[in-house]
Amino acid sequence: MPQDLHIGEVAARTGRSVHTIRWYERQGLIPGVCRDGGGRRVYSDYHVGWLDLMERLRSTGMSIGEMRKYTTLAQQGPAALSQRHALLREHQARVRQIIRRWTQALALIGAKIEFYDEWMASGERPVVPPHHRLKSRASRRRF
Repeated sequence: MPQDLHIGEVAARTGRSVHTIRWYERQGLIPGVCRDGGGRRVYSDYHVGWLDLMERLRSTGMSIGEMRKYTTLAQQGPAALSQRHALLREHQARVRQIIRRWTQALALIGAKIEFYDEWMASGERPVVPPHHRLKSRASRRRF
């Protein structure tokens, strides 16, 4: 049996503010929220999970428009499974590309920190600059 939760309980369970939860609902991103006899919103574990998904999609760069589209497709049930699948596959590919770019950026930042560590330790500017350190590492990995 689903447990009825009010917005304060959802906020406490998810670590999100009441304001954030209301914002997601106003954006049409939390489907199926009902109200009780007193007019208060009533949520369930389903809504808690759905809110988590929406925040994860948003934090990985999915636009609000795409999130609305996904929500609409989900409300259509099994008839829209292939469309939901395709939308998430496309998003997954974009996220993987971003992760690759961030991993490369992180490697350069690390090489720059290493460069500064050597410079501060020796008092002299290292001969091998950060970009060359990365190229050297990449060529060693190929073998």
